[in-house]
Amino acid sequence: MDYKDKKYKILLTGGGSGGSVAPLLAVFDELTSPQPSPWQGEGAGFEFLWLGTKFGPEREMVKPAGIKFKAISGGKWRRYFSFKNLLDLFLIKLGFWQAVFIMLKWRPDLVMSAGSFVSVPVVWAAWFLRVPVLIHQQDILPGLANKLMAPFAKIVTVTFENSLKDYGQKAVWTGNPTRRSLEFPISNFSASAWLRRDGQFPNINYELPVVLILGGGTGALAINKLMAESLGELTKFCQIIHVTGKNKSKKLEVSSKNYEVFEFLDAEKMAAAMKLAEVVMTRAGMSFLSELSYLAKPVIIIPMPESHQQANADYFKNNQAAVVVEQKYLAPANFIEMIKALLLAGNRREQLAKNIKQAMKPGANQAMVKIIKGVLK
Repeated sequence: MDYKDKKYKILLTGGGSGGSVAPLLAVFDELTSPQPSPWQGEGAGFEFLWLGTKFGPEREMVKPAGIKFKAISGGKWRRYFSFKNLLDLFLIKLGFWQAVFIMLKWRPDLVMSAGSFVSVPVVWAAWFLRVPVLIHQQDILPGLANKLMAPFAKIVTVTFENSLKDYGQKAVWTGNPTRRSLEFPISNFSASAWLRRDGQFPNINYELPVVLILGGGTGALAINKLMAESLGELTKFCQIIHVTGKNKSKKLEVSSKNYEVFEFLDAEKMAAAMKLAEVVMTRAGMSFLSELSYLAKPVIIIPMPESHQQANADYFKNNQAAVVVEQKYLAPANFIEMIKALLLAGNRREQLAKNIKQAMKPGANQAMVKIIKGVLK
């Protein structure tokens, strides 16, 4: 197929949390950017459609990009006995036929997913209709959704070299793409000016070091609770920007000096907040960790207990690229002391920043675009 002067339709799918959304938005940014790319000068254009969940954060995440969004049914298969599995089997079948009819009408040239259970029936429908599929594996360990989708994919791109063995000859090591919103040229000083001018953080104190606390796309109850219990002491020596997750901020809407709380920040504001931060605390989702690696930010990781996030956290810990703390050992007193010690230890922060920058393979955005070009050609 001659790709010159062709307008391609790319169907993106994922949701339920922000982790499966961010890398696809990064690829979208790269494909549509006016900056030089492998597509420049070839006349190719793109049209995008996103299939996601009805109540997840993905609708708000893709909205600023101008991507058309449709919600479909989807179910999560639990690896233990639950009557909900019976209902979810029905929802998966319903999602499959919804995806089939949407694709028959829209006629995509490529379907892309970075995980999540809402993507599973979409990828199966794409295979059924002979539409090529590209799957991206972010985490160290493959999740069940990607295991279910990978046999139907043409190519599986992976963040880590060790993941190549999980997908055989169809796997390509690319690294993890990061959004172009991270690239807008602001130093910590100009980030302060940008945020002040933007007016989104009206109470921020630019005289104090900024600590960014991320509760995760769906909200980490334990982190948000820890934050609430530590707020009084933390705000004595640092400015907190706290992103709680969707529908998780109600109990934290308190009037406190040196504290700003948000359920959600769009891509540009999140990028500015990350650039401004001296220290970031987050779960071990690879989308945020990849962006923090790109920005070379000192990170405290609290992995979700008994989950795939532990392997992600161990990778950064073994590379001395982050401070990793198990959730069960966190209490307000040692949490406060940990933040204070890291803010006072400039050399320690510099070493963590250097190590996290080196921990991730660079050039993922461009590598993904070249692969997409090869599939569509």
